[in-house]
Amino acid sequence: MLKYWLWLTERPGLTNQVRLALLRHFGTPEAVYYADPEELLLTEGMTAAQVQHLAERDLGEAENILEACDRLHQHILTIQDAAYPDRLKNIYDPPCLLYWQGHLPAFDEEAAIAVVGTRSNTPYGVACAEKLGYGLAAGGALVVSGLARGIDSAALRGALRAGKPAVGVTGGGLDVFYPRENQYLYEDIAAAGVLISEYPPGTEPKGAHFPVRNRIISGLCVGTLVVEAPERSGALITAETALEQGRDVFAVPGPIDAPCSAGCNRLIREGAGLTADAWDILQEYAEAFPAKLSGTPRREEPAALGYQARQQQTKPARKVPPALDLKKTDLKLTDDQIMLLELLGEEEPLLVDDLVDRTQLPARRVLSALTVLEMEHLVTQHSGKRYTRAVTLYK
Repeated sequence: MLKYWLWLTERPGLTNQVRLALLRHFGTPEAVYYADPEELLLTEGMTAAQVQHLAERDLGEAENILEACDRLHQHILTIQDAAYPDRLKNIYDPPCLLYWQGHLPAFDEEAAIAVVGTRSNTPYGVACAEKLGYGLAAGGALVVSGLARGIDSAALRGALRAGKPAVGVTGGGLDVFYPRENQYLYEDIAAAGVLISEYPPGTEPKGAHFPVRNRIISGLCVGTLVVEAPERSGALITAETALEQGRDVFAVPGPIDAPCSAGCNRLIREGAGLTADAWDILQEYAEAFPAKLSGTPRREEPAALGYQARQQQTKPARKVPPALDLKKTDLKLTDDQIMLLELLGEEEPLLVDDLVDRTQLPARRVLSALTVLEMEHLVTQHSGKRYTRAVTLYK
């Protein structure tokens, strides 16, 4: 029963390795719960102090977690469940259980790629992360990242812009948005893909959680891409963990004098795959995942949001009509999308805040409509979250 799993994983003073040893020795958390202290001491690595922690048999906390999961539409996946990915189970320190929300993919059947990088990013890093996140997802890969500010968030936004699912692995409870401004990103990932955490609802993210979380990010994936990272970076920890797990590592090169690219440039010197576009990674797995990636062309992904690459772009990534007749178009545009198209001009960009004020729509609806319009190449986004219409309207 799940309450025994929660009781075991929430006991203080136990490492994950000790919990795994208890499961190997006793078979189930319920058997651990009812074991005598003398039996518990026979477990590899068990100490008398840890046995004392297991003497607390109150299941109240476990029942509270189950109630919270039910209320928040979160699910629990244990290491003994059939849906638990073998790819993750086979790492050195697999989590005993995971909390998830959304749509859990069959990870072992996916060309999952972790895309990670520094929080202290540059515009170049964000541009690359969004471009590569988009290109990987559009090419059939499953983008996995950590939902941190900066590169992680940009990569996930890129994957969602491609109209594909994405996976966000958090360092706290799935209901605790961190950073706070990523609330909508959390919600979008839960709607289109899946959120995953080792921590129960309500857990505040702590610094120590993030290096531990990194093993899950790389463990779910066949390869890890580091977009931008200084010499000391959590992203490099993820890359090192991926190498320890026997997974591939890729990196985006940067200027030789850029501190934020120093870690990536070092990874490339040490043998990481140099990545300039998504196909540099996808081609490595096209044979292993033919149903997912076969026939993937080498192509240019759309320029990433908010960087000068878009400002230099003179035409959309694919051909679009120079004019759009709203009465005859085959596009199934919503009222929100039509309203925004009519408000936007072709020359002078408008801020998202201006569009919210003029439409009196919630910011989330405006952003959602703009995302779809941009994917259809009907609007163009410029630096600073400003938009112009990319077509001439006929009514």
